[in-house]
Amino acid sequence: MADTCGQVLLGSGLTVLSHPLMYIKVLVQVGHEPLPPSIGRNLFGRQVYQLPGLFAYAKHIIKIDGKAGLFNGLAPRLCAGTIGTLVHSRVLQRCQDAGKYEVSGTSQKAEEGSLQHVVNETTKEMIARSCATIVTHPFHVITLRCMVQFIGRETKYSGVFDSIVTVYKNEGVLGFFVGLIPRLLGDVLSLWICNMLAHLVNTYAIDDSVSQMDLEIFGTSLKVQLCSHTPLFWCQTSWLSTTAVWLAASLPMLQYIQPGWTAGGT
Repeated sequence: MADTCGQVLLGSGLTVLSHPLMYIKVLVQVGHEPLPPSIGRNLFGRQVYQLPGLFAYAKHIIKIDGKAGLFNGLAPRLCAGTIGTLVHSRVLQRCQDAGKYEVSGTSQKAEEGSLQHVVNETTKEMIARSCATIVTHPFHVITLRCMVQFIGRETKYSGVFDSIVTVYKNEGVLGFFVGLIPRLLGDVLSLWICNMLAHLVNTYAIDDSVSQMDLEIFGTSLKVQLCSHTPLFWCQTSWLSTTAVWLAASLPMLQYIQPGWTAGGT
């Protein structure tokens, strides 16, 4: 229990610190470009037009909404992080316990570091992450809608409880799960690809002289690279979560939505 509380506190702190970055990322994902491109230089020294960077975008938000504007949508995101951590911890513990019971009834146990062991552990982690994602997705939807209101200056989603009532009144229960499928696919694919690649590298490309710290650094960098190369799923989640509510941010995107995409996020 103490470990879970520590994870919740640490996760909440990191969420607060990283929220402005996510806020800007979401606005970029939905296509909001309020500032004109500027002339800069690429890696080869050639002059090119460049879109504004993180700090320019942040200054633009502060100019309109003040410093507090960088934290729009923070409350539902904190709720999602806290509930997600609790659900993930509980489900993962249940999976670990179930695995122990199964092993006690068999004569063989997957050797640690083997492919079967990696598959078993990844499956448990996938189940725990998927449960946490499903439970917290309503808060994720509210977070995205609170953020994209900045584009049209709406105030339709002003708080956690008011937003819950608004979503349920306008879209019903399914409105809380718009964009869930691409989000689940992104989480599951990145988890399996990362763990399988890490296993292959640890087994066939790294000898025993490499320290455990180096392996952890390699695993972290691999996860970052995978997250940066699977943006399609996160973009689809952002698009689908904000296109069914007729906010100003969603109007340019409605022409690209194919029939059936907004029906439960599939």
